Amino acid sequence: MIAGVAPAVTLYSLLGNHAGTEALKSGRVTSPLVAFDYADVKVVNTQFKAMMRDLKYDFGELAINTFLQGYEYQKPYVLLPVTTNGRNQHHTIFYNADRGRLTPHELSGKRVGVRAYTQTTGVWVRGFLAEDYGVDLKSVTWVTFEDAHLAEYRDPGNVERAAAGKQLKQMLLDGEIDAAILGDVPEERPLKHLIPDHASAGQRWARAHGGVAINHMAVIRHSIAESRPDVVREVYRLLTESRAAAALPTGADDPLRVGVAATRGSLEQMVTYAFQQGLITRRPTADDLFADAARILGPAGN
Repeated sequence: MIAGVAPAVTLYSLLGNHAGTEALKSGRVTSPLVAFDYADVKVVNTQFKAMMRDLKYDFGELAINTFLQGYEYQKPYVLLPVTTNGRNQHHTIFYNADRGRLTPHELSGKRVGVRAYTQTTGVWVRGFLAEDYGVDLKSVTWVTFEDAHLAEYRDPGNVERAAAGKQLKQMLLDGEIDAAILGDVPEERPLKHLIPDHASAGQRWARAHGGVAINHMAVIRHSIAESRPDVVREVYRLLTESRAAAALPTGADDPLRVGVAATRGSLEQMVTYAFQQGLITRRPTADDLFADAARILGPAGN
């Protein structure tokens, strides 16, 4: 080590292949201070449980509801104001047209499948179903297939685990559930979007709620933030430059917003939905959630 020069570090990292991370992961954006040892993982959300339960990664992306639950249970990660994965969510819920027409207003009292009750996409979908379509979420039976990423969390009483061997899409096809949150899949007979005007509905929702819904944001291990704030600043610079290299919309329609001001509205909306749905017991503000990052990044993080 040269006197007065901070040593370079390598971060064991969990980062997906997204438009905003491509320049960083491909090496087009680099740093003399920070290197990344990327986990060989095809689907990053399969590792969120390991991040929360085993504290496996130094740096990476994390589903925002998982972070909120981790924040409540004092998991040692600092939230950075960088969106790595975001999308409008109105296209992700489907029904089986062979069993008759179904509208969002008719979901109260029905059975709806979702990968996990704590899945961030599910939180967003339940939020706008209640807010914009009057669905009584507590009257719905939520049929799930996976545990929460946080071992400390327990699902509410109206959550039912599917029998072993059952699959979400097939249960919808077989009429065992009335609707299902399937994610980014095409409309394919007999499965139809529950919200037929999902694209325009999603755009209206985003512009009314602080931007496109955030799914994943960047986090870094708390001990690194404490001992090496220079590393945090450099990681933020790299993520910001990598995001800038992507050809994406700006403003409310930007799915990968960066900075506290740009992500505040969406983050606080997720806090509201998560609290209303019993996923967290307290309602931290965006300033609470970004406090460690803001202290390190200063005006650059705005």
